[in-house]
Amino acid sequence: MNKKEEKIEEVKEIEEIKEESHEEKKKKSKEYEAILTIYTSYNNTIAHVTDMSGKTISKISGGMVTKHNRLKANPTIAMFISKRLSEEVKDLGIKNLFVRIRAKTGNPSPGPGANTIIKSLTREGFRILNILDSTRIPRGGPKKKGGRRGRRP
Repeated sequence: MNKKEEKIEEVKEIEEIKEESHEEKKKKSKEYEAILTIYTSYNNTIAHVTDMSGKTISKISGGMVTKHNRLKANPTIAMFISKRLSEEVKDLGIKNLFVRIRAKTGNPSPGPGANTIIKSLTREGFRILNILDSTRIPRGGPKKKGGRRGRRP
């Protein structure tokens, strides 16, 4: 009887160890990365999430969230944009984001929605790995109209 009881206890201990290791494997689900491109002007805010190869996962603009034209570039609307993004992206297992912020070409600073989107995404539980400003810079460009002496009234 004692030998049987000892064997039964050993088998139970082995099963418990297997269950613990199995739970650890479940917890270690793979974390995927994505690129979040935020385009902010003073009229609108557009957030575009792609995977690392460049395929679109989701794209949300201020006009999709609000019906008022004047509010599309508002920080409050940017919070709603990030809320929608997080709902769509969390289902795919994406937890890490590379962020690219882009303003209108030649503007010194991005619009009001960029910082708000990043803030609210960190509150949602995403890890931001990198923030890059990819605003285009004009380098000369075509000749301005008005002639040699400029436009005169």
